[in-house]
Amino acid sequence: MRLKGRLRSLRGQLERREALIEAVREVNATLDPKKVAAWLVQQARGWIPAPCWAVIAHDVAGDLSVLADEGLTPNLGPSLWVAANWVMRHGAEFLAGDLAHDSRAPQGVSGSVMAFPLLCRHRTIGVLVGLDPAPSVSVPALGPSLAQALRSMLEPPAIALDNALALQRAEALSVTDDLTRLYNSRYLNLVLRRESKRASRSGRPLSLLFVDLDGFKGVNDAHGHQAGSKALVEAAGIIRGCARETDVAARFGGDEFSVVLPDTGREGAVAVAERIRDRITAHTFLASDGWSIHLTASIGVATLPDVAASAEELLRAADVAMYRVKDAGKNGIHIAQESTAF
Repeated sequence: MRLKGRLRSLRGQLERREALIEAVREVNATLDPKKVAAWLVQQARGWIPAPCWAVIAHDVAGDLSVLADEGLTPNLGPSLWVAANWVMRHGAEFLAGDLAHDSRAPQGVSGSVMAFPLLCRHRTIGVLVGLDPAPSVSVPALGPSLAQALRSMLEPPAIALDNALALQRAEALSVTDDLTRLYNSRYLNLVLRRESKRASRSGRPLSLLFVDLDGFKGVNDAHGHQAGSKALVEAAGIIRGCARETDVAARFGGDEFSVVLPDTGREGAVAVAERIRDRITAHTFLASDGWSIHLTASIGVATLPDVAASAEELLRAADVAMYRVKDAGKNGIHIAQESTAF
């Protein structure tokens, strides 16, 4: 009934030529996918009265995620994903008066839904979903001409969103290691320079770990480079899992990794290094392929301003500390001292 009361004014909003021009201008004012999605959510709330609106699209990792929402609560989550997944698969509108009695929905969900595909270049790149936890006595309907007007209005934000997401993915690829999905050495150097300047200004410590896998060459020699690549991916997962959200884990090259630890002194850095070393030692590599391979790690720890005054010095100090572990028999942690930083 709320929708029926708005149909005439909605038609007036959507069929105005100026509204389409305004939409093109506003959605192309940003290259941030979340801002494009937030704009669309705001518009949808003005178009059609619903307690919840959300925009769903694939994130950088390729997973469907909520880019923007208003009114989304945990109890609405199941209904949201039922509609979003259906639209992504079929590329068509999903309209339901009550999901509890809709054959397209599994048991346990309810409420009324209006979901629209965001189409760009003949692809469904996202979904605009409107939800009401209360069921409707009938399926919400717009009518052919109004539905077409809404589809036309959704084209500019769909194109803008697709372009913004493509740019975001390209930027992610430029700083991401293809194999491990950790950051690459290029981004590591950028972060180190940025964080070292910030640490110098704030007087806060900055630590760096340099991690080398012991015995990794033996994996390549005995099982081949494909197996070695899988082992690197597993090691990267362990290292990423040992870091905080504010830390930056990167593959430096080969079987060498680095972890940047902002606002972390020597003791905190050693604690992270011990966690990484213990978990790598305990891990059985390539178990899914039927092998039982165990590796260890040599880790160098360096902290600014204890042993370095710049990003370059910090990286060199951690590298030298790691090689001290190698020289001492591997499988250990060495803290860079002022005399060993260069």
